[in-house]
Amino acid sequence: MRVYQYARQIKISPKHLMEICEKAGIKGKTYVSGLKDEEISIIKEYIKKSKLAGKSIVSDGTDTVGELASKLSISAADIIKQLSDLGINAKINDRIGTDNIKKLCDALGILVEIRKTKESYLAGTARETEKELVPRAPVVTVMGHVDHGKTTILDFIRKSNVAAREFGQITQKIGAYRVNMKEGTIVFIDTPGHEVFTAMRSRGASLTDIVVLVVAADEGVKQQTVEAINHCKAAGVPIIVAVNKIDKPNANPDAVRKQLSNYGLVPEEWGGQTVFLDVSGVTGQNIKELLEIILLMGEMMELRANPERPAEGIVLEAYLHKQKGPVIHLLVQNGTLNIGDFFVCGTAWGKVRAMFDENGNRLEKAGPSTPVELLGASSAVVPGDKLAVVGSEADARKSAEAKIQEQKSGQDKAQKQITLEDLQRQIVQGSLKELKIILKTDSIGSQEAIKSSVEKLGARDSDKPGITVNLIHCGLGTVNESDILLAVCSKALIVGYNVGIDSKAEKLAKQQGIEIKMYRLVYDLIEDVKNTLEGMRKPQEVEVMVGQALVKQIFKIGKNQSVAGCLVVDGKIVRDARIKIVRNGRFVFEGFLTSLKRFKNSVREVGVNTECGIGISNFSDFQAGDIIQAYQKVPEGTKV
Repeated sequence: MRVYQYARQIKISPKHLMEICEKAGIKGKTYVSGLKDEEISIIKEYIKKSKLAGKSIVSDGTDTVGELASKLSISAADIIKQLSDLGINAKINDRIGTDNIKKLCDALGILVEIRKTKESYLAGTARETEKELVPRAPVVTVMGHVDHGKTTILDFIRKSNVAAREFGQITQKIGAYRVNMKEGTIVFIDTPGHEVFTAMRSRGASLTDIVVLVVAADEGVKQQTVEAINHCKAAGVPIIVAVNKIDKPNANPDAVRKQLSNYGLVPEEWGGQTVFLDVSGVTGQNIKELLEIILLMGEMMELRANPERPAEGIVLEAYLHKQKGPVIHLLVQNGTLNIGDFFVCGTAWGKVRAMFDENGNRLEKAGPSTPVELLGASSAVVPGDKLAVVGSEADARKSAEAKIQEQKSGQDKAQKQITLEDLQRQIVQGSLKELKIILKTDSIGSQEAIKSSVEKLGARDSDKPGITVNLIHCGLGTVNESDILLAVCSKALIVGYNVGIDSKAEKLAKQQGIEIKMYRLVYDLIEDVKNTLEGMRKPQEVEVMVGQALVKQIFKIGKNQSVAGCLVVDGKIVRDARIKIVRNGRFVFEGFLTSLKRFKNSVREVGVNTECGIGISNFSDFQAGDIIQAYQKVPEGTKV
């Protein structure tokens, strides 16, 4: 093709085309000179770059190839070719991401400004930087023994905050509330106690930054105080101790300090690192100082969040309302939640229809560390569920349906947390460096003895250096739900000595896959822990029932000897098995089976629905209707 012909084709003058040829490095062309295919390609590329020279675009990283072509005013085919030259395969409707957009624009000589938007965060093309994080309010939970004044302190704080509001406003219970001071803002979580704190943590809901431990100055440390301390330590949450009721005449705050120092909470004035403050929830003494210390600690912890990103939060409470429908009490942890945002929360999805603060005021948006009452969910949720904003209604519905299907298929069931066998395997593999134990005993004396022995095992040199024992909680009495929850989220082993298991705790343990080891002998307990630490635990033998037989007739074979004619109704009866005889629901004898016959022949075992004759050592008082249960000892974990 000649120069003038190509000029006519691309709608420019031949003179202009010859100038382009000179600038593009194609020398000596005249009006009638021929152009080779490779020269035409060079001219095209030069013209394209000339058009884009000095051009700039703005992108959030979510643009498709087609949208980029529109912004650059060049064809999508040219974009696809340029991407191919850069080693990037893409189609017209593909999103190529922030990094590839930058590469493309650099190759074309175009300036690009990447701006982060809600859509770019949702699409995963935007990444948070340290500069975008801003300080947020600390989230505080108040814990302690019942009747030590937690509610009184919170009520005093709440009432002092009411003074700043207009008269007549009603405070709603939304699971949390904000206290605004000149120095900053604090968010207090309304929870009944450490059980709820740990229950939410066991579901992955880590929402508390600081715990205020309330201890009455006239009563000192109680069982729930100890439980709260251990739950906080397991969560790794810093503790401020508020010694309450110092207005009482029998108050002894120094005794409280001495007691708590035994649990690792040593006051700063005694050379420790725990902040203690003497307060009164009745008179308000030092309550302001307590708030100031919380703000100071929050500042030192450098609590930050990004208000520009889509919101993420945790459900504090939830219920169904006759008029409002599903109501969610939410703490926004990161980002900003806006009216109209689509969200997914547990197995529910929805669109934010309305939001209210704890005073009943309508909100258009809620930033980090903001508690809100939220309306618009498709169904009820449960405390601890995580809420996340998504891009559209379709995305919200799809995510919620996937969660429902996951639960139906059983994939959401808790996996087994920890057993002695798991520990032995992890120690051998070198993946376990700390053995965490929750110990429940029948008395203080046995608890101290076991605690001392276990701690000595952890301190002893072994062939597995670096493995330590951590008794994260020691308590008296029955294994309860609080112990199970602590074991779930701390991956600890529950060990009981001469104690029982609460029925609710047993049910929860089965749901969560938690093994509880119960012992009658201190020696067995210590030996198991020792073998676990050494990574050498051998399977123990356990007694399991292998079969049952129903006594139908009794045959006298001597003066004081009888044989029972039986029908095997379950499993099998095995010769030399240990047996138990059940009569009217009670055990009447335990011993050993000495003879087992089928007709006149001695046999080693008899299966189900088969008649047989059974003789038992030192027992002849059979009665028709007795149940004979046969037991064998097998290695622990063996299926019979």
